[in-house]
Amino acid sequence: MAYSASVEKSCMDKCSRRLLPYLLFMFLLCYIDRTNLGFAGIQMSPELGLTASTFGFGAGLFFIGYFIFEVPSNLCLAKFGARRWIARIMVTWGAVATLMCMINGTTSFLVMRFLLGASEAGFYPGVIYFIGEWFPNKYRAKALSRFNMAQPCALILGSIISGYLISALDGAMGYSGWRWLFFVEGIPTVLFGFVTLYYLTDKPSDAEWLTDEEREWLTNEMATEAAAIKGANEDYSIMKALTHPSVLFLGVAYFLVVCEGTYGINMWIPQMLKQWSNMSTTEIGFIGALPFLCALISVYIFGWSSQKHQESKWHLNVAVLMASISLIAAMFVEGTVATMVCLCIGAAGIFACTPLFWTIPAQFLTGTAAATGIAVINSIGNLGGFFGPTAVGMVKDATGDFRYGLLLLGVSVLIGGIMCFYMNNRYQGKVNFDKAHEDASKLD
Repeated sequence: MAYSASVEKSCMDKCSRRLLPYLLFMFLLCYIDRTNLGFAGIQMSPELGLTASTFGFGAGLFFIGYFIFEVPSNLCLAKFGARRWIARIMVTWGAVATLMCMINGTTSFLVMRFLLGASEAGFYPGVIYFIGEWFPNKYRAKALSRFNMAQPCALILGSIISGYLISALDGAMGYSGWRWLFFVEGIPTVLFGFVTLYYLTDKPSDAEWLTDEEREWLTNEMATEAAAIKGANEDYSIMKALTHPSVLFLGVAYFLVVCEGTYGINMWIPQMLKQWSNMSTTEIGFIGALPFLCALISVYIFGWSSQKHQESKWHLNVAVLMASISLIAAMFVEGTVATMVCLCIGAAGIFACTPLFWTIPAQFLTGTAAATGIAVINSIGNLGGFFGPTAVGMVKDATGDFRYGLLLLGVSVLIGGIMCFYMNNRYQGKVNFDKAHEDASKLD
């Protein structure tokens, strides 16, 4: 059956309006709870006697828990449905994030960071899989870029809100500001976890908010693309997706080009600014938000341009070069202002890479294998969230200067970018989605 262009446009507009703002908001809560440790550390580290190495290790320990439980969590998502499983994840991680306010020493700090990672495991790859079930190929890069705008948004708002909360609530009812920070920012996630259970829809065929014609068009569109991918590639089982060389290779690339750089920067910016200047916590909150404001603008521009030109490979290459060159340059410039300029450009490049990266596995994975493969890639990649903060902390302790850590991150991003370039060359163009849709229309 042939559908009019107005049906396609109406359907995609409805999906974008209903799903993307809420998914973005969910990820915003996720990212704030994940990264508010950077600000809490300004007070928490001296109060609990944490060294830079211990703090960096604890910050990264989140991703060990995340790594261990990521794939099992995504398999449960495929079995129980995105709506129920994502709601479960939000309630669990929100509860742990709130209980971070009860940390009283090194051991409890390390245990709670591990538990936070374990409870959040599966959320991000689950949403990536969910978007892949709702948005056809030509709409996917833009949808992913809109969703990933939550990362810089969370870091902008998180920087400002966290800096304010620590200062404003410090000493309230006899508790330090960093304890109030964890409590106040964790509670909303629990509440919206229950909202998610009733708001999201598992698949297009269940969407009562679409018309019958729109549901049929979207269901057929996604089925046609899934068949085209299977026809152009080996049909991966869950076990093959777990161990396939391309999946593992992309996991390492994601580790280097996105996660190590992202968390190596955002976990340490508050303490970098504290070392480089005499700013107050509130001032650090505003200045520390600048790199993520640049990242927000960059994610929007790269996503818009990628969809307009129906191209992702060279957009990803440009973003990688922006990030690697600026982070390496930070080692050789002098002064807080010049270093912050490098960090702003670096953050803009790294965050623009994220949604563009996720267009690569969508070129050869579908269905349950996609849920598994995405989880494997994300779990391996997120180990960069362990090594990035840990490496920067160790380098800082050894040299007394954060800039050597930025040099390390810049080189890692460059190596990961080369790996992405190879994978894009291998798979891009192998699946002709336009021809698949044209053939399907002829059959109808």
